[in-house]
Amino acid sequence: MKFKIIRATLKNANNVGSLFDLYRQFYSYKSDINTSTKYIEERIKNYESIIFLAIDENNTGLGFVQLYETFGSLDLGKIIVLYDLYVKKEFRKNKIGKELMLKSHDYAKSVKAKRIQLSTATDNFIGQSLYESLGYVKDINFYTYDFEIN
Repeated sequence: MKFKIIRATLKNANNVGSLFDLYRQFYSYKSDINTSTKYIEERIKNYESIIFLAIDENNTGLGFVQLYETFGSLDLGKIIVLYDLYVKKEFRKNKIGKELMLKSHDYAKSVKAKRIQLSTATDNFIGQSLYESLGYVKDINFYTYDFEIN
């Protein structure tokens, strides 16, 4: 299968928005294509995230990765948080996820980031396998905590 990876712009927001909605459903969130697309538009418009989009020859979205830049006090430098990675189920055996990850690595190097950090569900074995095949190491020294703001 032929595909290419591009950096998403506002003209790609609908394409990424539909993939983002599927991604959220993968994590058991209710489908809301309008809000999902608006969220993506805002991130792009406000330069708040970097999104790479895998498309086929018809410009159909196959998958995406969304990155956020932050800083790590212990690292004394920039960290890239890979928050979202999604490939449509029917395209998951085509190395699209791997290529999106490698594009993320290239981006992190280009901005001189110290590392890429990500989290995934404990039962996302396909994702874990991909990450570990690329050299990511599961953290056994720190716990992650969340506090919801209502």
